[in-house]
Amino acid sequence: MSSQSLFYRARMKLRMPPATAILLFIYLIVSFSHLVNAQLNLTLPNQHPYPESVVHQLQRKVNESRLLLQTTVRDNKCQSTGNPIDDCWQCDPNWAKDRQRLADCSIGFGQGAMGGKGGQIYVVRDSSDRDTVNPTPGTLRHAVVQEEPLWIVFAADMVIKLKHELIINNYKTIDGRGANVHITGNGCITLQYVSNVIIHNVHIYNCVPSGNTNIRSSPTHVGWRGKSDGDGISIFGSHNIWIDHCALSHCTDGLIDAIMGSTAITISNNYFSHHDDVMLLGHDDYLTNFL
Repeated sequence: MSSQSLFYRARMKLRMPPATAILLFIYLIVSFSHLVNAQLNLTLPNQHPYPESVVHQLQRKVNESRLLLQTTVRDNKCQSTGNPIDDCWQCDPNWAKDRQRLADCSIGFGQGAMGGKGGQIYVVRDSSDRDTVNPTPGTLRHAVVQEEPLWIVFAADMVIKLKHELIINNYKTIDGRGANVHITGNGCITLQYVSNVIIHNVHIYNCVPSGNTNIRSSPTHVGWRGKSDGDGISIFGSHNIWIDHCALSHCTDGLIDAIMGSTAITISNNYFSHHDDVMLLGHDDYLTNFL
């Protein structure tokens, strides 16, 4: 069995007692890399042909950062954190002027996630979520359904209480750095049949099931949505996804689900708390037929 197949094959629930946290790098999920078959049969779109090489690359980057932490102060200004993702951008005092550099900092299977890199900066100034069919310009919902790549930032601290699930389109980055951004309410975040999405530095909590309503997923499509599960982040049939430095808690179902053949995902540096069934990886045993 391929180690990467854990993302879409095994029916898994990671269970945690309340008020605990984990630092989850992708190499924890793929720690069974020694089981990789040299004659890997690629049966799902976007499956990496050499998963073991990804694991080795990640381990090298972690080791390099840890060595810097122990031995040097880079440029006599900023000491390594021991975390290759943070070392990639945090030592630049002007990081806010080049936010899109973050897209180059991912590691693991999701390192190809571009998010909104190369697109315009979209500033969310309105925390409301009144209309799921015709979202108000300046809101998070209006930003995430656009067709073009967008790097989404926030003008100020805000709590966004969702009316229904927030369906994110391709090539989007939700970048909460520099603000205290909370996303809560009905449905929470859905990534369904999309690619190249980055979600960074936001709080997601108290997500409850909702639906049986029309919701816009792009400028040209509005569709009827049944009842959602109440996940914090639902990744469904999607690829090239990176979830980093987020805090998730108190959701009705999972905090993060990666299901239905989703692949090329990195989940890193996240804080999971006050939850039991934290993550679902794989969804259904019928996908064993792909192996």
